[in-house]
Amino acid sequence: MTIRRQYSLPNCTLILEGLSNEMGGEPQDGQLLSIVVNAECKFVGFDRKLHGGRVFVENLVKSTSAYAQECLSGIRRPHEVQATGDRVNLEIISGTTLHRLSWHPPEEANEEPIELELNTVQLFDLVEAVDQFVADTRTLPDLTLKLQPVSRRYRQPDEPLAQRAVPATMGMISLAVAALAFLLIPIPQVRKPEETKPQPNPTQTAPNTQPSLPAASPNNQQSSPASPTPNPTPSP
Repeated sequence: MTIRRQYSLPNCTLILEGLSNEMGGEPQDGQLLSIVVNAECKFVGFDRKLHGGRVFVENLVKSTSAYAQECLSGIRRPHEVQATGDRVNLEIISGTTLHRLSWHPPEEANEEPIELELNTVQLFDLVEAVDQFVADTRTLPDLTLKLQPVSRRYRQPDEPLAQRAVPATMGMISLAVAALAFLLIPIPQVRKPEETKPQPNPTQTAPNTQPSLPAASPNNQQSSPASPTPNPTPSP
């Protein structure tokens, strides 16, 4: 009996159909899907869909995970060379916010390649569908995704080396000009401060320059003029 797994998001649906190599009468939901017969990936708004077998599933998982890592880190790196059949590639469309998802079917399939222009929401739904599929231990448990940190050698400098060296060069020139201007400034002459003469205190009372008079004594007091002596009256 065919086992079907469906991982549905609002804008993307990933469907896998296959068989189990385990013998037993367990319910379908609990059976292990270990052999992929057919896989489909379709998006809302597009009539055409991507489909294939085990190779298609592996390439879809690798391309989606690598591209999501590039979008989050902002660092582009060389992509792993995929198999000749069911090649899946994701890339940004220059000058836009759209993402081109291209699928090249094997030559024996006699089908035309498909290119879909996804917006950011559709891309996020594709990443979420792939994450749900990889995290499902009941579907292709032998398919593992090895995530590795991006090497620093793939990081591109934000600015050319010449532009990044301009601030440092201007800083050194400014420092040299400031040092030269400091040397041209004449040395100021240091003058010894003059000794200040003490100034009289204006609040001090001026000395009395008038000569002092001797104290009056009883002997020196001026006698009062004597009363005139009356003339004697002549007798008759």
